[in-house]
Amino acid sequence: MPARLQNIDVETLEGIAAKSTSQLSSENRGKNRRSPIEEPGQIPLAKRIVVKVGSSSLTSIENSIDEAAVQRIVAALGKLKNAGKEVVFVSSGAISAGLAPLGFAKRPKDLASQQAAASVGQGLLMGRYIDSLARYGVTVGQVLVTAEDLMQRHHYKNTHRQIERLLDLGVMPIVNENDAVATQEIKFGDNDRIAALTAHLVKADVLLLLSDVDALYTKPPQHGGERISVVKDPLKDLDGVQIGTVGRAGVGSGGMVTKVQAARIAASSGIPAMVTSAQSIEPALAGEDVGTWFATTGGRRNARLLWLAHLADIKGSLVLDEGAVRAVGQRNSLLAAGVTAVKGDFDAGDPVSLLDSDGREVAHGICNYAADEIPEMLGKSTNELGEELGPRFERELVHVDNLVTMRAKSAKTRVRKGKAAQRDFATRAIPQVPQPKDDPQPAG
Repeated sequence: MPARLQNIDVETLEGIAAKSTSQLSSENRGKNRRSPIEEPGQIPLAKRIVVKVGSSSLTSIENSIDEAAVQRIVAALGKLKNAGKEVVFVSSGAISAGLAPLGFAKRPKDLASQQAAASVGQGLLMGRYIDSLARYGVTVGQVLVTAEDLMQRHHYKNTHRQIERLLDLGVMPIVNENDAVATQEIKFGDNDRIAALTAHLVKADVLLLLSDVDALYTKPPQHGGERISVVKDPLKDLDGVQIGTVGRAGVGSGGMVTKVQAARIAASSGIPAMVTSAQSIEPALAGEDVGTWFATTGGRRNARLLWLAHLADIKGSLVLDEGAVRAVGQRNSLLAAGVTAVKGDFDAGDPVSLLDSDGREVAHGICNYAADEIPEMLGKSTNELGEELGPRFERELVHVDNLVTMRAKSAKTRVRKGKAAQRDFATRAIPQVPQPKDDPQPAG
């Protein structure tokens, strides 16, 4: 008896084959995969977008808040939200917005004055956003974070829960570093890095980093520099590139250097990034050929290892012999027997750099021992340490779960400070973070 033939629903099959990138984006969110957005022309298909705007694009010393700039950004975000997209807006400018009202002629260097300016400017900026976005029927919610909030397990989960709930309720989260209560000097470019970490936190499809510069150039455009449209391999594609520091408005803190760092952080964790000017926000969101596109260089990362690779404040270093360098490169823990020297002053639990005998950085790791405990451990096996120093010293110096290997630094860029002073700047090593089987939360 001939087998029964099953009727094929051609329209259904065609629908499955033509499933949009935005649908795939929604379905894949939460899995350890790269964003489905592979090129700038696909940005309109993104479902969840993180947009970061720099201080120099929102404020100026003379006028505090640049009303025209704010309205341009708000118009683009309002249209994006009304098109059904999920938008997370990372806004710099709190300190800058508070300068003029407090009578500062320039950005202060002391922490207390920065905090005072931030507390005044934060309210001014949010007031503008609330009123302006309301005209588009968009409700906003403020989310104040620090880099540490995105790394510590408890804070990370709370921040993630808050932003996800706001998005579920149709609210646009506006994220800003909590400058007003910073416990240490407010570091340059924190909002750029926070934008990259926020994109990772919410599993965004794409990150837009907007400033007052329209793209990354091989050198200043007025000196014949050419736009770099795509960066696929930062070590190769950024070799010899000249990068500016602070924006033209004189109020920004990070400049293009931190935009590039943030774009690389996002790209290494599976999220493509576009670096362009705030004036180009609408063409960028429309998928037009503007700015510089950073293609993904890896999949989603464990957030703690992402921090260790890109953001950790390295306190010291351990020098490794050849055998230890090979072992670390093959994803093994670092034992005292393979360490020849210790440099710096650090405590147990601090991040350290692992160097080969020539001083090249091969990895970052969390050290289990303080710097002053390590010298008497050098070159000794685990058994010898246990017999001579006690069972507490039988552990590895750096456990493999707290270690991220790095590619050798080879590409050079040039950082331009002002019109004259220049210095060589080696781009940071690209982390080789292991791909987890699931998406563990960062440990506290």
